[in-house]
Amino acid sequence: MSSSFPFDLAGLRAALQARLPGLRPSDAAVIRLALDEPTFLVSATTAEAAERAGVSPATVVRAARAVGYDGFSEFKLALARASGGVSIFMPPRQLSDAATTAELQEAILSSHAASIAAIRGTLDTADLDRAVTLLDRAGRILVAGSGTSASVALDAAFRFTSIGLLAQASADHLSAMVVARLLTADDVLVAVSYSGVTPQTMDIVEAAASAGASVVAITSFTSSPLARAAHVTLIAGGENLGRQLAASSSRLAHLAVVDLLHAAVARADMDRTRRAERLGIELPDGTA
Repeated sequence: MSSSFPFDLAGLRAALQARLPGLRPSDAAVIRLALDEPTFLVSATTAEAAERAGVSPATVVRAARAVGYDGFSEFKLALARASGGVSIFMPPRQLSDAATTAELQEAILSSHAASIAAIRGTLDTADLDRAVTLLDRAGRILVAGSGTSASVALDAAFRFTSIGLLAQASADHLSAMVVARLLTADDVLVAVSYSGVTPQTMDIVEAAASAGASVVAITSFTSSPLARAAHVTLIAGGENLGRQLAASSSRLAHLAVVDLLHAAVARADMDRTRRAERLGIELPDGTA
Protein backbone atom coordinates (compact mmCIF):
# COMPACT_ATOMS: atom_id res chain seq x y z
CA MET A 1 0.00 0.00 0.00
CA SER A 2 1.83 3.08 -1.19
CA SER A 3 1.28 6.54 0.21
CA SER A 4 0.78 7.74 -3.36
CA PHE A 5 -2.20 5.42 -3.90
CA PRO A 6 -5.35 7.53 -4.40
CA PHE A 7 -7.45 6.19 -1.53
CA ASP A 8 -10.81 7.77 -0.95
CA LEU A 9 -12.40 7.60 2.49
CA ALA A 10 -14.35 4.43 1.90
CA GLY A 11 -11.40 2.77 0.21
CA LEU A 12 -9.00 3.47 3.05
CA ARG A 13 -11.43 2.28 5.72
CA ALA A 14 -12.13 -0.92 3.82
CA ALA A 15 -8.44 -1.58 3.23
CA LEU A 16 -7.69 -1.24 6.95
CA GLN A 17 -10.68 -3.32 8.03
CA ALA A 18 -9.78 -6.07 5.57
CA ARG A 19 -6.36 -6.43 7.19
CA LEU A 20 -7.50 -6.41 10.83
CA PRO A 21 -8.07 -10.18 11.27
CA GLY A 22 -4.53 -10.95 10.11
CA LEU A 23 -2.79 -8.55 12.51
CA ARG A 24 -1.28 -9.19 15.91
CA PRO A 25 -3.69 -8.08 18.65
CA SER A 26 -1.42 -5.18 19.60
CA ASP A 27 -1.09 -4.02 15.99
CA ALA A 28 -4.86 -4.36 15.54
CA ALA A 29 -5.38 -2.06 18.54
CA VAL A 30 -3.51 0.71 16.70
CA ILE A 31 -5.47 0.22 13.49
CA ARG A 32 -8.77 0.21 15.39
CA LEU A 33 -7.70 3.49 16.94
CA ALA A 34 -7.22 4.87 13.42
CA LEU A 35 -10.73 3.71 12.50
CA ASP A 36 -12.41 4.87 15.72
CA GLU A 37 -10.48 8.06 16.48
CA PRO A 38 -8.85 9.23 13.24
CA THR A 39 -8.90 12.90 14.21
CA PHE A 40 -6.87 12.14 17.33
CA LEU A 41 -4.44 9.86 15.52
CA VAL A 42 -3.61 12.33 12.74
CA SER A 43 -2.40 14.90 15.26
CA ALA A 44 -0.90 12.45 17.77
CA THR A 45 2.76 11.72 18.35
CA THR A 46 3.91 8.12 18.34
CA ALA A 47 3.99 8.15 22.14
CA GLU A 48 0.48 9.61 22.40
CA ALA A 49 -0.91 7.05 19.96
CA ALA A 50 0.81 4.25 21.89
CA GLU A 51 -0.68 5.41 25.19
CA ARG A 52 -4.19 5.71 23.75
CA ALA A 53 -3.99 2.27 22.11
CA GLY A 54 -2.39 0.65 25.17
CA VAL A 55 0.70 -0.49 23.30
CA SER A 56 4.36 0.47 23.01
CA PRO A 57 5.63 3.20 20.65
CA ALA A 58 7.46 0.52 18.65
CA THR A 59 4.15 -1.27 18.13
CA VAL A 60 2.59 1.88 16.65
CA VAL A 61 5.31 1.97 14.01
CA ARG A 62 5.07 -1.77 13.43
CA ALA A 63 1.29 -1.56 13.01
CA ALA A 64 1.64 1.12 10.34
CA ARG A 65 4.10 -1.10 8.49
CA ALA A 66 1.84 -4.11 8.90
CA VAL A 67 -0.86 -2.39 6.83
CA GLY A 68 1.58 -1.37 4.11
CA TYR A 69 3.11 1.98 5.08
CA ASP A 70 6.77 2.82 5.65
CA GLY A 71 6.06 4.16 9.11
CA PHE A 72 3.68 6.02 11.41
CA SER A 73 4.21 9.39 9.73
CA GLU A 74 3.26 8.02 6.32
CA PHE A 75 0.24 6.30 7.85
CA LYS A 76 -0.97 9.58 9.40
CA LEU A 77 -0.44 11.33 6.07
CA ALA A 78 -2.64 8.74 4.36
CA LEU A 79 -5.39 9.32 6.92
CA ALA A 80 -5.25 13.06 6.34
CA ARG A 81 -5.06 12.73 2.56
CA ALA A 82 -8.05 10.38 2.50
CA SER A 83 -10.14 13.16 3.99
CA GLY A 84 -9.08 15.57 1.24
CA GLY A 85 -7.15 17.57 3.81
CA VAL A 86 -10.39 19.10 5.06
CA SER A 87 -11.97 16.74 7.53
CA ILE A 88 -11.19 13.29 8.80
CA PHE A 89 -13.62 10.46 8.22
CA MET A 90 -15.83 9.60 11.14
CA PRO A 91 -16.77 6.09 12.24
CA PRO A 92 -20.15 5.04 10.80
CA ARG A 93 -23.29 5.10 12.93
CA GLN A 94 -23.98 1.70 14.48
CA LEU A 95 -27.39 0.16 13.89
CA SER A 96 -27.94 -0.05 17.62
CA ASP A 97 -27.69 3.75 17.73
CA ALA A 98 -30.49 4.24 15.20
CA ALA A 99 -33.50 5.55 17.10
CA THR A 100 -35.84 6.07 14.15
CA THR A 101 -36.67 4.43 10.84
CA ALA A 102 -35.09 7.39 9.06
CA GLU A 103 -31.83 6.86 10.96
CA LEU A 104 -31.96 3.15 10.23
CA GLN A 105 -32.47 3.91 6.55
CA GLU A 106 -29.52 6.29 6.52
CA ALA A 107 -27.25 3.79 8.29
CA ILE A 108 -28.08 0.92 5.94
CA LEU A 109 -27.99 2.91 2.69
CA SER A 110 -24.75 4.63 3.70
CA SER A 111 -23.21 1.26 4.53
CA HIS A 112 -24.23 -0.23 1.20
CA ALA A 113 -22.98 2.78 -0.75
CA ALA A 114 -19.67 2.76 1.14
CA SER A 115 -19.12 -0.94 0.47
CA ILE A 116 -19.30 -0.36 -3.28
CA ALA A 117 -17.08 2.72 -3.16
CA ALA A 118 -14.55 0.90 -1.00
CA ILE A 119 -13.78 -1.68 -3.68
CA ARG A 120 -11.25 0.74 -5.19
CA GLY A 121 -9.27 0.53 -1.97
CA THR A 122 -9.24 -3.25 -1.58
CA LEU A 123 -9.40 -4.90 -5.00
CA ASP A 124 -6.03 -5.52 -6.60
CA THR A 125 -6.21 -5.11 -10.39
CA ALA A 126 -3.43 -7.66 -10.94
CA ASP A 127 -5.39 -10.24 -8.93
CA LEU A 128 -8.51 -9.40 -10.94
CA ASP A 129 -6.56 -10.02 -14.16
CA ARG A 130 -5.33 -13.38 -12.83
CA ALA A 131 -8.85 -14.42 -11.93
CA VAL A 132 -10.11 -13.42 -15.37
CA THR A 133 -7.39 -15.53 -17.02
CA LEU A 134 -8.32 -18.57 -14.93
CA LEU A 135 -12.02 -18.22 -15.70
CA ASP A 136 -11.43 -17.55 -19.39
CA ARG A 137 -9.45 -20.78 -19.73
CA ALA A 138 -11.55 -22.93 -17.40
CA GLY A 139 -13.11 -26.12 -18.68
CA ARG A 140 -15.74 -25.97 -15.97
CA ILE A 141 -16.54 -23.51 -13.18
CA LEU A 142 -18.17 -24.29 -9.84
CA VAL A 143 -19.34 -21.32 -7.73
CA ALA A 144 -19.91 -21.91 -4.01
CA GLY A 145 -21.29 -19.76 -1.21
CA SER A 146 -23.35 -20.21 1.95
CA GLY A 147 -25.78 -17.95 3.78
CA THR A 148 -25.89 -14.45 2.28
CA SER A 149 -23.14 -15.51 -0.14
CA ALA A 150 -25.35 -18.19 -1.70
CA SER A 151 -27.23 -15.58 -3.73
CA VAL A 152 -23.93 -14.18 -5.00
CA ALA A 153 -22.85 -17.68 -6.07
CA LEU A 154 -26.10 -18.24 -7.97
CA ASP A 155 -25.82 -14.87 -9.69
CA ALA A 156 -22.18 -15.53 -10.65
CA ALA A 157 -23.00 -18.92 -12.15
CA PHE A 158 -25.81 -17.41 -14.21
CA ARG A 159 -23.68 -14.48 -15.38
CA PHE A 160 -20.78 -16.73 -16.39
CA THR A 161 -23.13 -19.11 -18.22
CA SER A 162 -24.65 -16.17 -20.11
CA ILE A 163 -21.29 -15.46 -21.77
CA GLY A 164 -20.60 -19.05 -22.78
CA LEU A 165 -18.76 -20.48 -19.78
CA LEU A 166 -19.71 -23.87 -18.37
CA ALA A 167 -20.61 -22.76 -14.84
CA GLN A 168 -22.86 -23.97 -12.06
CA ALA A 169 -23.75 -23.28 -8.43
CA SER A 170 -25.14 -26.32 -6.65
CA ALA A 171 -28.23 -25.77 -4.54
CA ASP A 172 -27.07 -27.88 -1.60
CA HIS A 173 -23.81 -28.67 0.17
CA LEU A 174 -23.74 -32.36 -0.72
CA SER A 175 -24.19 -31.71 -4.44
CA ALA A 176 -21.49 -29.04 -4.35
CA MET A 177 -19.09 -31.45 -2.62
CA VAL A 178 -19.68 -34.09 -5.30
CA VAL A 179 -19.08 -31.59 -8.10
CA ALA A 180 -15.99 -30.21 -6.34
CA ARG A 181 -14.46 -33.68 -6.13
CA LEU A 182 -15.10 -34.19 -9.86
CA LEU A 183 -13.21 -31.04 -10.86
CA THR A 184 -9.86 -31.31 -12.60
CA ALA A 185 -6.76 -29.16 -13.05
CA ASP A 186 -8.52 -27.48 -15.99
CA ASP A 187 -11.39 -26.29 -13.79
CA VAL A 188 -11.98 -23.41 -11.38
CA LEU A 189 -13.84 -23.06 -8.11
CA VAL A 190 -15.08 -19.56 -7.28
CA ALA A 191 -15.69 -19.46 -3.52
CA VAL A 192 -17.66 -16.54 -2.06
CA SER A 193 -17.56 -15.85 1.68
CA TYR A 194 -17.76 -12.67 3.74
CA SER A 195 -15.71 -14.05 6.63
CA GLY A 196 -13.57 -16.56 4.78
CA VAL A 197 -14.13 -19.14 7.51
CA THR A 198 -17.57 -20.62 6.66
CA PRO A 199 -17.18 -24.40 7.26
CA GLN A 200 -19.42 -25.49 4.37
CA THR A 201 -17.57 -23.29 1.89
CA MET A 202 -14.17 -24.34 3.21
CA ASP A 203 -15.13 -28.02 2.79
CA ILE A 204 -15.85 -27.36 -0.87
CA VAL A 205 -12.60 -25.40 -1.27
CA GLU A 206 -10.60 -28.28 0.22
CA ALA A 207 -12.33 -30.81 -2.05
CA ALA A 208 -11.76 -28.72 -5.17
CA ALA A 209 -8.11 -28.02 -4.33
CA SER A 210 -7.51 -31.72 -3.64
CA ALA A 211 -8.94 -32.48 -7.08
CA GLY A 212 -6.40 -30.08 -8.62
CA ALA A 213 -8.75 -27.22 -9.49
CA SER A 214 -7.75 -23.58 -9.14
CA VAL A 215 -9.55 -21.58 -6.45
CA VAL A 216 -10.65 -17.96 -6.82
CA ALA A 217 -11.88 -16.39 -3.58
CA ILE A 218 -14.24 -13.43 -3.28
CA THR A 219 -14.12 -12.38 0.37
CA SER A 220 -13.81 -9.41 2.72
CA PHE A 221 -10.60 -10.10 4.65
CA THR A 222 -7.02 -10.56 3.55
CA SER A 223 -6.16 -13.08 6.25
CA SER A 224 -8.53 -16.05 6.55
CA PRO A 225 -8.53 -19.77 5.76
CA LEU A 226 -10.20 -19.02 2.42
CA ALA A 227 -7.72 -16.29 1.47
CA ARG A 228 -4.81 -18.59 2.34
CA ALA A 229 -6.25 -21.53 0.39
CA ALA A 230 -7.11 -19.58 -2.78
CA HIS A 231 -4.84 -19.21 -5.78
CA VAL A 232 -6.34 -15.74 -6.33
CA THR A 233 -8.10 -13.65 -3.68
CA LEU A 234 -10.38 -10.73 -4.54
CA ILE A 235 -11.09 -8.50 -1.52
CA ALA A 236 -14.27 -6.43 -1.19
CA GLY A 237 -16.09 -5.63 2.03
CA GLY A 238 -18.59 -3.46 3.85
CA GLU A 239 -18.61 -1.13 6.83
CA ASN A 240 -18.48 -2.73 10.26
CA LEU A 241 -21.97 -1.90 11.52
CA GLY A 242 -22.34 -5.23 13.25
CA ARG A 243 -21.73 -8.61 11.68
CA GLN A 244 -25.18 -8.98 10.09
CA LEU A 245 -25.12 -5.68 8.23
CA ALA A 246 -21.43 -5.96 7.38
CA ALA A 247 -22.17 -9.27 5.69
CA SER A 248 -25.14 -7.72 3.89
CA SER A 249 -23.14 -4.75 2.60
CA SER A 250 -20.31 -7.06 1.61
CA ARG A 251 -22.76 -9.14 -0.41
CA LEU A 252 -23.39 -6.09 -2.60
CA ALA A 253 -19.64 -5.52 -2.94
CA HIS A 254 -19.15 -9.16 -3.90
CA LEU A 255 -21.88 -8.85 -6.54
CA ALA A 256 -19.98 -5.88 -7.95
CA VAL A 257 -16.84 -8.04 -8.16
CA VAL A 258 -18.88 -10.66 -10.03
CA ASP A 259 -19.96 -7.92 -12.45
CA LEU A 260 -16.31 -7.00 -13.00
CA LEU A 261 -15.35 -10.62 -13.65
CA HIS A 262 -18.32 -11.11 -15.96
CA ALA A 263 -17.48 -8.05 -18.06
CA ALA A 264 -13.76 -8.79 -18.24
CA VAL A 265 -14.20 -12.46 -19.16
CA ALA A 266 -16.81 -11.53 -21.76
CA ARG A 267 -14.34 -9.11 -23.33
CA ALA A 268 -11.55 -11.72 -23.26
CA ASP A 269 -13.34 -13.85 -25.85
CA MET A 270 -15.92 -11.84 -27.78
CA ASP A 271 -16.59 -14.66 -30.25
CA ARG A 272 -17.64 -16.92 -27.37
CA THR A 273 -19.68 -14.12 -25.81
CA ARG A 274 -21.53 -13.29 -29.05
CA ARG A 275 -22.22 -16.98 -29.67
CA ALA A 276 -23.71 -17.35 -26.19
CA GLU A 277 -25.77 -14.20 -26.66
CA ARG A 278 -27.18 -15.53 -29.94
CA LEU A 279 -28.09 -18.81 -28.28
CA GLY A 280 -29.76 -16.90 -25.45
CA ILE A 281 -31.86 -14.86 -27.88
CA GLU A 282 -33.12 -18.08 -29.42
CA LEU A 283 -34.45 -19.31 -26.07
CA PRO A 284 -37.91 -18.45 -24.71
CA ASP A 285 -37.76 -15.15 -22.86
CA GLY A 286 -37.78 -16.03 -19.17
CA THR A 287 -35.63 -13.14 -18.00
CA ALA A 288 -38.08 -10.83 -16.25
